[in-house]
This record gives sequence, C-alpha cells and structure tokens, in this order.
Amino acid sequence: MIMGTINHINVVKIGGNVIDNADALERFVSDFAKLPAPKILIHGGGKLATRLSEKLEIPTQMIDGRRVTDRETLDVVTMVYAGLVNKQIVAKLQAVGCNAIGLSGADANVIPAVRRSPVPVDFGFVGDIDADKINTEFLATLLNTGVTPVFCAITHDAEGSLLNSNADSVASAVAVASATIAPTDMHFCFEKLGVMRDVDDASSLIAEITPETYCELRESGIVNKGMIPKIDNAFRAVDAGVKSVTIKHSDNLLSDTGTVIKL
Repeated sequence: MIMGTINHINVVKIGGNVIDNADALERFVSDFAKLPAPKILIHGGGKLATRLSEKLEIPTQMIDGRRVTDRETLDVVTMVYAGLVNKQIVAKLQAVGCNAIGLSGADANVIPAVRRSPVPVDFGFVGDIDADKINTEFLATLLNTGVTPVFCAITHDAEGSLLNSNADSVASAVAVASATIAPTDMHFCFEKLGVMRDVDDASSLIAEITPETYCELRESGIVNKGMIPKIDNAFRAVDAGVKSVTIKHSDNLLSDTGTVIKL
C-alpha cells in the first residue's frame, strides 16, 4: 500500500464514439474538469486510426470486432492514440483548468503488458495487462502533485516493443492499481445511457448488473458484442478491490445515473 495525502481516486474511461463527436467531447472535457481530483483519464482511439490507415492504403483487419495490429497498423495507432488524440485531449483539459499530462504505457514504465499469444487467434502486437505490474508509485507521485494522467491504450512489453491494448482493459487495470493507493471509483463513459435492454428505448436502462443477471443478459442476447468485454472488465475491477464501477453516458459523468456493476 502506497501511503500519501490521497484519500480517493476517480478513474474515467472515455469511449471512441465520444472522441469522434466534437461537441460531445467538449461537454465531457468540461465535466471531467469539474470532477473532484485526484483523477485519471483513459481514452480510446475513435475512428481516426481507421481513416488514416485507409489513406495510407494499410488494410484494416478485424476479427470478431477486434482490430488485428500488424506492424504497420501498430505504427498508425501509436501515432493516432498516443500522439494526436492524446495531446488534443490534454490541450482541451488545460483550456478548462485541468492540469493534465498525456502518457502511453511505456512512459515511466507505468503500464507494461505481455504480447497476447497467437493461439488460437493471432491479433499481432496486442498487449494484455497485469494490474499488479502497473507502476503505482509513479501514479501516486503524479496524483499527489495535482497532475491528472491521461492515458491512451498504447502499452509496451519492456523489451522495446509497443503494444496496442484494449482501452477498457487499460482502464480496469489502472483502476485496480489505483485501489491500492486509495479507494477508487471507475466510470466507463460512452454514447449510451448505460447498459440498455433496448438501445433505442431510453427508458430501458438497466440500473444494476450482478453476476447472476449478467448471465441472463448474455444468454438472452441483450448484452452482446463490445459490451461483453466492457462488463467483464468491470467485474474484474470490482472483484479486485475497486469500490464501484458505473457504465454511463459521457454527458452524465457528474450524475448518479447509469448501470452499476455489483458482485
């Protein structure tokens, strides 16, 4: 346990669809600046990497909705996620009075990862994260000085190679690591009100999901595709000591609405 002046941490993950929407991103940044510090932001990449790959005539390969990261694609996602998107978000935060620093997992060895096994599916330069390996001392140092870390989903293997990691997994691992510093709440913010029984019906928000109801929701197909790894990461975080995890609309960061994940 790292001791210091920190008594609570907010970890927020912002989805790529919000990053792609300039107005939604501006609203989110304004709200995030109002969120009590210390806090940590993790962001996805949005569609810019795909558009840039198309311009560079680099094929985008997807397997079950997940990007295959070959060497050329790794170069593109690093430029976009760790470069342009990360620094644009940091600049917007500075403009609203939130002193932020943009980081990849390689910086200060803060988020090392292991390249995923090519068996049964080879996703290329994709990294899986062990929360126990996260550099919590560095995180605590930043938070104690009033600086807000902003992480993209680019990690590294400690052997000289960068890796492309799932942003939800990065957020979950960072939240688990933060919980060893101080009680931590995690917020998954995206373009929906939360987990919905019907994505087109705002009144169908599921207020709470437990392991039992999660099984029912998966079996019925209500929870599917990209929502599955998000909820899986949420349960892992709560199981590993994160105080609370809420999945919510990016406009509702400062409110209590959304879907709460509970054991």
